[in-house]
Amino acid sequence: MNSILRTTLAVLVATTAAGVFSTNALAETNWQTHHPARVHDNHRIANQNHRITREVKEGEMTHRQAHTLRADDHKVRQEERDMASQDKGGHLTRADQHALNQQLNENSRDIGK
Repeated sequence: MNSILRTTLAVLVATTAAGVFSTNALAETNWQTHHPARVHDNHRIANQNHRITREVKEGEMTHRQAHTLRADDHKVRQEERDMASQDKGGHLTRADQHALNQQLNENSRDIGK
């Protein structure tokens, strides 16, 4: 095979592969950014993080307690990603969203203790 043809073919294959992988990454990013359930959960987790920070500054919570609560929120976020990855469209079912909301509610109650 001609070296120019071989080089052209290699570039074509690499470009096609890069396009396929970037399309999958963009779809995942688009879901993470714009899916209503994801936006809602991210907002709740950010709000809880601000509450934790405020309680630490006011001396109502130790740094160890804050770390534990933030780790709990991180686990909820990871569970959300896992649930979404199991669905073909990357969405959360109502049951998934309900379970996540219960966990976030429990974490929220722990912040005020």
